[in-house]
Amino acid sequence: MTPTPDVDVVVFDILGTMVDEPGGIERGIRSLVPGLDEARTGDLVGLWQRHVDEQQREILSGGRPYADSTVLDREAAERVAAEVGVGDPEAVRSLAASAQRLDPWPDSVSALGRIAARLPVTGLSNAGRSALTRINAHAGLRWHQILSAEDVRGYKPRADVYRLAVADSGLAPERLLMVAAHAWDLRGAQAVGMRTAYVERPVGDPPRPEDAFDLEVGSLDGLAEVLTSS
Repeated sequence: MTPTPDVDVVVFDILGTMVDEPGGIERGIRSLVPGLDEARTGDLVGLWQRHVDEQQREILSGGRPYADSTVLDREAAERVAAEVGVGDPEAVRSLAASAQRLDPWPDSVSALGRIAARLPVTGLSNAGRSALTRINAHAGLRWHQILSAEDVRGYKPRADVYRLAVADSGLAPERLLMVAAHAWDLRGAQAVGMRTAYVERPVGDPPRPEDAFDLEVGSLDGLAEVLTSS
C-alpha cells in the first residue's frame, strides 16, 4: 500500500476535479437548443472546451494578452451559439453562465468536509475570481482558502499559479498536496515541489505510465479515507 503523504495543506483543482464542468456546459447547450441529439451536443461541448484550451495556451505562449475565464467562456458560448444559428445576446449570456452552474461530483462536498476537518483545504483554479464565487456557491464547496490563477494573470500549468498556494501556506512546497483529476495539472505541481494525488473522474486526464504521483485514488471518498485514517 502506498504510504500516506505527510502534508500540512491539501490543495484542490476545482474544474473537473470537484465539479462536472462538461455536464454544466451540456445542460446550457440543451437549454439553448432543446432536442439536440447526444452526439451533436457532445460535439458542441467539445467545441467549447477546445476553444478555452486553445486560448489558454495562446495566453501562456504570449500570443494573446491575459483574459480571465469569464471572457474565454463567453467567447466559447458565442462560437457554440453561432454554430447552431442562435444570435440572441441574452441567450448567449445565459449559455456562457452555464460554465458557472456546475454540479459537484456525488462525493465532492462530503469528502471535502471530511478532509477539511483534519487539514486546511485550499481551492486553486484556472477559473477567474468572480467565476469561482458562483461556481463554489452553486456546488456548495466550502474552503479555508480559495485562489485563482487570475491573481498571476496566467493559467495552470504555469509554475507561478502553484506558487500562489505555496506562498499562501507559508510552508515549503513539499508540505502541500495537490489533488486533481488532470495528470497535466499534477505534473505542474510536481515541477514546483508539491506532493500530488490523482483522483479518477469521468472527465479529466489520466496518468501516463511514466507518471509517479504520491497517491492515485478512484474517488474523492477514497482520498478522504487515506488522509483521515491515521
